[in-house]
Amino acid sequence: RRLAPSAACALVARPAPGFSHPERRRLLYHLPDDFEQRSPAQQVEILAWVRRTFRSEDSDYRRRQATATAGAYGIRFPEHQGWKTSPRATTGRRLRAGTRPAPVALSNEMGDLLAFKTATFAAPDRPRASVWSAATADLRIEHLGLFFGAVAGDPQGPVGGLGAPLEALTFALMLFPAVIDDYLEWRSRRRGFLTVWEVDLLICIAGLVHPQTGWLAQTPALAARLQPIPHLVRADEIAAVRGDWAAACARIAAFAEMRSKEVKRICRRHHDPFEPIVVVLEADRPLSVYRRIADEIRARRPDARHHRRAAAENARAYLMFRFALHLGFRQRTLRELQVCPRGRPPTPAPELDAARRGELRWSERLAGWEVVAPPSAFKNAASSYFQGRQYQLRLPDVAGLYDEIDAYLAVHRRVLLGGVKDPGTFFVKQVKAGRANAAMNDTDFYSAWRALIERYGVYNPYTGRGAIAGLLPHGPHCARHVLATHVLKQTGSFEQAGFAIQDNARAVEQYYGRFLPREKAARSAQLLDPVWAEGAPDS
Repeated sequence: RRLAPSAACALVARPAPGFSHPERRRLLYHLPDDFEQRSPAQQVEILAWVRRTFRSEDSDYRRRQATATAGAYGIRFPEHQGWKTSPRATTGRRLRAGTRPAPVALSNEMGDLLAFKTATFAAPDRPRASVWSAATADLRIEHLGLFFGAVAGDPQGPVGGLGAPLEALTFALMLFPAVIDDYLEWRSRRRGFLTVWEVDLLICIAGLVHPQTGWLAQTPALAARLQPIPHLVRADEIAAVRGDWAAACARIAAFAEMRSKEVKRICRRHHDPFEPIVVVLEADRPLSVYRRIADEIRARRPDARHHRRAAAENARAYLMFRFALHLGFRQRTLRELQVCPRGRPPTPAPELDAARRGELRWSERLAGWEVVAPPSAFKNAASSYFQGRQYQLRLPDVAGLYDEIDAYLAVHRRVLLGGVKDPGTFFVKQVKAGRANAAMNDTDFYSAWRALIERYGVYNPYTGRGAIAGLLPHGPHCARHVLATHVLKQTGSFEQAGFAIQDNARAVEQYYGRFLPREKAARSAQLLDPVWAEGAPDS
């Protein structure tokens, strides 16, 4: 049966073999309209292609990730996770199978750590070296929850953890090298190798036990919570730590720093981050290839008179894609971009800085839409790119961008909001029944981006839809890869490529240098090859 332009559900009424109901709703969109009329062999061929292209578990890395997810083991901190960015993010929700809530004592320790690292001003008697933003705090809570979950995991169960009793969990366990090494060995066994994730944990531990500015070093009362744990912590080791807390912190600080360097030397990536878009990055002009997706989005826009919500989602997808390629922002900065409609005074710079967000506003002086963002809105706020100054860019009125922005603000964004409270961000999610929050979190934004890539980006040889053959589904960060690689290939300059993604030349060289050697060789050949043609005999 025919698929209406707004439909995002299954094309066929008959269940497809091997797919769950949610998968059918998401993946059968990619089946041709005449799927049921095709031969069984063709149906098998098409389903195999759909699985291979769109089903996340059909790669070695994704299968391993799905297996690991099925054996969840983390310790959760419901009263602290989403503590600022989304106060009700986890409170009252059921924990995922395999995860456990933190015991009260450990949760209190986490609360004290958060107060120490996120307070506007450090207490006079408790110096610190750095401050955590809300996003950093949520990441650290997640990271430390996984650490404690592994320490408390059942050695005989599917997790195969270290076996510490739940009531014995305390941040003071970080003062024992055996705990850290056993955790690293467990991580290596579970995944097969170590990654930069472990390096970050070791750096975090080193900061917590720093003799002068570490929270753990300045909280010796935690020694009273230590208790012997078979095969992990001995009574004599606990006595030594209690006898000289400062010395124990100094020793573990040096140990964690040493281990972080060793792990960094041998750590590996889960997978190649460029794999989904390698067909784009290997082109001579990557951005010219990638922008075909924007053309595909516009070409397949539903009629807003009959499919208001589908048209609104299409308009949002188009602007998400255009903004990502014009601005080069990371996901959080783009997702939290505020909007100031025409005719309203822009948000003062101090308020943007306090909120750590940028803003889209109409500039009468520039006669155009302008994006302004303080350095605090970016992950790498301390980068030499900013030098303490705000980011400012006038969006170009090319390919109908301004008309798209005006239509989105006047019509499509209101359709997505559905009458609920406006969160003030430019991008909002479609509000479903029973929900009143239109702000997009990281999962919402990632899902929306991946959906637009699946629907408009990946060329489907069986339906003829999609812009780029060989493209695979991916997240919004890949847009930064395309921008940096395009500029790098056109200019040969790491610094210019860094300008496109608000980063420095060193970072660009580290991540994108692999795409430059062929261009360097080609440029050299353009200068050297003509020499051999000088005075060459006629063929």
